[in-house]
Amino acid sequence: MLIANCERAVGETVNIGSNTEISIKDLFELIKEIMHSDANLTLDNQRLRPEHSEVFRLRCDNTKIKALTGYEPFYTLRKGLEKTIEWFQNTNNLAKYKVYIYNL
Repeated sequence: MLIANCERAVGETVNIGSNTEISIKDLFELIKEIMHSDANLTLDNQRLRPEHSEVFRLRCDNTKIKALTGYEPFYTLRKGLEKTIEWFQNTNNLAKYKVYIYNL
């Protein structure tokens, strides 16, 4: 990993991400499209972000890791989702997936 070999990153907080954002609704719609699904999204008003929340948007700013290492995301969000869905659709992979523990 580039970051592990970067002396200038020692002691730094570095975000690793795509520098883009997507709403949960749009993420749902993208996954639905990739999977050719007719699933419906159900909204739970109790789980909505409060109107005056201190956090309105979430986006990983990868400027620092780019400056330190030259890192660029390998996959777009769509391509990463396609690869992840493909992996989970393979029954041999599912046999390796441990549903009873928190997986990273």
